[in-house]
This record gives sequence, structure tokens and C-alpha cells, in this order.
Amino acid sequence: MSRRLVILGSTGSIGVQALDVVSRTEDFDVVGLAAGRRGAELAAQAARFGVGRIAVADDAAAQAARTAGYEGELLVGPAGLVELITGADADLVLNALVGSAGLGPTVATLGEGIDLALANKESLVVGGELVMQLAEATGARILPVDSEHSALHQLLAGEGSGAVERLVLTASGGPFRGRSAAELANVTVAQALRHPTWEMGGKITIDSATLMNKGLEVIEAHHLFGTPYDRIDVVVHPQSVIHAYVLLCDGAALAHLGHPDMRVPISYALSWPERMELPTRALDLAEVGSLTFEPPDLEAFPCLRLAGEAARAGGTAPCVLNAANEEAVGAFLDGSASFTAIAAVIADTLDDVAPEPLRSFDSLYEADRAARERARFHLERRV
Repeated sequence: MSRRLVILGSTGSIGVQALDVVSRTEDFDVVGLAAGRRGAELAAQAARFGVGRIAVADDAAAQAARTAGYEGELLVGPAGLVELITGADADLVLNALVGSAGLGPTVATLGEGIDLALANKESLVVGGELVMQLAEATGARILPVDSEHSALHQLLAGEGSGAVERLVLTASGGPFRGRSAAELANVTVAQALRHPTWEMGGKITIDSATLMNKGLEVIEAHHLFGTPYDRIDVVVHPQSVIHAYVLLCDGAALAHLGHPDMRVPISYALSWPERMELPTRALDLAEVGSLTFEPPDLEAFPCLRLAGEAARAGGTAPCVLNAANEEAVGAFLDGSASFTAIAAVIADTLDDVAPEPLRSFDSLYEADRAARERARFHLERRV
């Protein structure tokens, strides 16, 4: 029997690739799709997969979907997104939304006891402790979609917790690997969006360029696998062939390898505990030739250091980090802030907004609001 699947963020990079994966099997029945403002594109996806229920961010996107010929049930706004999840009788939800906007749908999914394929790392960065408690309470499974966490999920299968000494996430280094802090002062948006190995959306690509993406992934790994921060490392690996590796108590190291192709971790999360056959290129190490590694440069890329400091501070600090980063990256993308201003604004915001104990989701929303207010203040001072 096919599994009923809802895809959130279906018009983005992960969502489009997920639909490509789904189109290759009869194991899934797509019962809901959601996107932000690409209403016409969403309508075309719904027509292709026979989806009678979609959700969009606002009325303009809803009108675009109707104009494109969509005649099914159309939900609007954050409440509509939650209704899409709770009313779909879904077996699995893929959350591929970008940013902290993904937290609410994650909570709605897990609260209903629905398994979650999670590509929205911010859900765990912002509210990891509460999100993991909710999953445990309802029995819903969280299956990671990020390539690094998917790799770790596979590597840790069958290993007892006492056998694992360290988790190691790999980073491509982004388009500016090897540049000094001074050389990054005048880089352009176009240069920052030119990722050397992965094809991703704008925000995630900029996070990769600053190495903030890797800092967020460290926080995500901490919550997903219950591993202390002092046992999670990051190493720069430009070829992006090794996605993660683990060090075991007997001195062995287990690594997960493969060509950069997000369809692989997407299909793993959707079909787990089974595996799907995909038309992916087999890895030939002789063809690859060499794999290289180096430590991250925390002076040139301070966002990774800032993420580590916020992670260790705990409470609402990761939420503040994420909110400030989203504001700063948005300003860089629209041309109102420099690349190096991203880390500076995050640092100033973390100094301004003291971390509070994480008592409820309401405390997260308040921390997010306060952090965005301070980040905008610091961005305006830099104009």
C-alpha cells in the first residue's frame, strides 16, 4: 500500500528533487503540497501528481495558483499550512521549508504523531530540545534529509551509543575556501551563490559560503543523535564525496561516501527502512583520484565559531543566532549589507539578546522577535 505523503516547500530545490524521487515509484501518494509564493509553479506540480489540496503563503500566491488553473482545496498562510498537515491523514511529511518558518509545521507534524522527513534544519536549531521531546512523546520518527545527517543516521545504525567516540561533519568550504578575511570584504552576491559542488536555494547557499550552514548542522546533529558538542567536529572536504564519518571506540572510522546528489538522502528518508533504486552515478574512487581535507578557518569564517558559542550557551541562544543570521543573509542577498557584515551583525545581536532558559515554544517566538529587531538595528547602522 502506498504511503500518503505531504511535501512542504515543494517548489524549492529539495521539494523539486523529492518529487523527482516520488515520480520513480508507486510507493507514495502525494496528498498535499505547500509552497511560499510560487503559486503557478505549485499548481503545475499539483496537476502533475493529482494533488487536490495545496497551501501557499499569501493571497497573491493563491491568486496565482487559481489563475494557473488549480481548482482543488487551497489553504493560505501559516494556519493553512498547519491545516494541510493535520487534515491530510498523512503517513509522512517532508518539511523542506527554508528558515525558522519551518518550526511551526514541524511541531504540527510531530504533534499529530506523523513521521517527519526533515530538511528544515532550523526546526532543530531553534527549538531542538522541545522538538525532540515532542517526537518522543508522540512516537513520531524524525528522519534527517540533510546529506550529512542522513550519512550519520546510516553510519550509526546498529552501533551502540558507547561505541561512538566522535561524529565528524564534512564541509565543502563553499566558493570562498582559502580566502582570508580581508579578501572577503567585497565579494558579491553572484560570487557567493556560485557553490562549487551543490545546487541549493539562495539562503542555504549563502549559509554554505559563510560556513554558518555547518554551524547549524552541528546543532542539528547534537539534537538528532544526542551527542555532546565537544564530540562533534567539522572538517573541510572540498570534493564533497565523504558526507560524514564516525570515530569508534576501537579506533575504527566509518565513512559514508557518494557523489553530491540530494536525491540520495531524500529517497533514504522517504523510503526508510527500505532503499529505493535511483538513476545515480556510481562512485568510482579511481576516477575521483584524491580526497583532501583541512580544518575550517574560523578567522575568515567566524559564523562557524559563533554557532558553536550559541550552541554551548544553550537555551534561546541558538534561536537568536538563527534569527540574526536570517536577517543578515536577507540583507546581503538584497544588496543592503556586505558579506562580512553577516557575521558582525550576528555577533552584535548575540551580545544584545541574552539567552533565556527554553521553557516553551512561546519563549522561542519572543527570542526570535527580539533578535530580529536587534539585527535590523545593527544592519541599519551599517548602511
